[in-house]
Amino acid sequence: MSRKESQPDGSQKEGVEASEHKVTKSRSLLRSSALVGMMTMLSRVLGLVRDVVVANYFGAGSSADAFFVAFKIPNFLRRLFAEGAFSQAFVPVLSEYRSLKDISAVKELVDRVAGSLGLVLMFITALGVLGAPVLAAVFAPGFYINDPLRYGLAVEMLRFTFPYLLLISLTAFAGSILNSYERFAVPAFTPVLLNLSLIGAAIWMQPLFDQPVMALALGVLIAGSVQLLFQIPFLWRLQLLPSPKLGFDHEGVKRILTLMVPALFGVSVSQINLLLDTLLASFLQTGSVSWLYYSDRLAELPLGVFGIAIATVILPSLSRKHAKRSTDHFSRTLNWAMRMVLLIGMPAAMALLVLAEPLIATLFHYGEMTDRDVMMAAMSLRAYACGLMAFMLIKVLAPGYFSRQDTKTPVKIGIYAMVVNMALNLLLIGPLDHVGLALATTLAAFLNAGLLLRGLIKEGVFSWQPGWLKWLLRMAAANAAMIGFLLLLVDSPEQWLAFDMWQRISQMAMLVTGGGLIYLMVLLLLGMRLRDLRH
Repeated sequence: MSRKESQPDGSQKEGVEASEHKVTKSRSLLRSSALVGMMTMLSRVLGLVRDVVVANYFGAGSSADAFFVAFKIPNFLRRLFAEGAFSQAFVPVLSEYRSLKDISAVKELVDRVAGSLGLVLMFITALGVLGAPVLAAVFAPGFYINDPLRYGLAVEMLRFTFPYLLLISLTAFAGSILNSYERFAVPAFTPVLLNLSLIGAAIWMQPLFDQPVMALALGVLIAGSVQLLFQIPFLWRLQLLPSPKLGFDHEGVKRILTLMVPALFGVSVSQINLLLDTLLASFLQTGSVSWLYYSDRLAELPLGVFGIAIATVILPSLSRKHAKRSTDHFSRTLNWAMRMVLLIGMPAAMALLVLAEPLIATLFHYGEMTDRDVMMAAMSLRAYACGLMAFMLIKVLAPGYFSRQDTKTPVKIGIYAMVVNMALNLLLIGPLDHVGLALATTLAAFLNAGLLLRGLIKEGVFSWQPGWLKWLLRMAAANAAMIGFLLLLVDSPEQWLAFDMWQRISQMAMLVTGGGLIYLMVLLLLGMRLRDLRH
């Protein structure tokens, strides 16, 4: 064969290039999800270390209570605004600009958003600092009524911590830009700096203050500054370091504000749900709120590390595919995200179900936590574990709407789920106590995920890709083998309660490592390969 004949023609070459591009993109999504997950895991581990350090230096007395209130207020607003509504509205619009317009238009949008967002945040921050006494009284009325000293300390610290909202919101803005340009590692690593700042403040700065706990309040302010400054060089490298300009009349800014309103309400729905669950739990037997807290912390770990990581990675990708009207690739990305959720979420849920008491005992059964506390928390952990798949699916299905700049539909679905959740709470709390509240949350999550999926199918942007039956059968076999291994080797709950700390840690390490290896080996034996993880 001649050299000329051996060369592909133009159409063949384009097909090869398209195929290579598809493989590269799928590898990129997988690699990015793993990277974000690892960074989130590092942050969660350091968060646990931070809690241990704070407890060691400040205990659970009045000064620690005052700090937690002073930190809770800007942190609550951060979750509501910066990392919730704003990111969901900004990333799709920025991704559309990136796909359809030149770099100067993208830079103009970034400048206008920075100026408008910065002005609003400075105004809110000024109100928060000046109105610190009112905010502290609203969020901690017991301090205001019964403990003037603790209330005064909370007000004093709030004046240090509230500007964190300004800094972390601008950090979220910078992180959204970097995520939109596939620079996922930097925003994912940024939360680590908060934990390091608070650990450092607790250890080295507290001797400098008459009220040592004030070091933590200053640590929060330092953390916000460090997190924002850390991202600036990476924005500069992208040539997207903002030059803030007011732009409330800019077309992109107006669209972001329009999208933010329902998104803000949607984030509020989940926060209201958590508030109502806590309110109902406060009427139950002593310990119910704590049992739900500890079990929720464990269920949140795989959700935060993997579910949110995948959702973070696919939102910019889906937004660009929508902007380019690439419905097939849009659907393929959602299929890939759902398969990744099954691959990771299903064994995590099974492990939480089987190892509920051992996990709670290993992490929390020290000091004042009793044997009964472990058993009761394990019951609600199993209820949450049953819904872990639904919680993770919500995280990856919602971007299917946000990426198309539809923030209203997820809010409507969220309201339906909230109403059902409250009805189930009232129905199940009688016979099941605190477990009923956890089970109601799980059932409502399945309704939420089901409605999100049905809507995407109905709107024609999602269709089932080939291979789902084979995928599910492999998952079922691998999970069954893992469960069998865990049930065979795990000791009784009573034995775990009798173990000392190092016995619990060594036994848990053996179970987790062995179960994970069994799961992976069965998948490999059934023919799953790395290429199957690409979309």
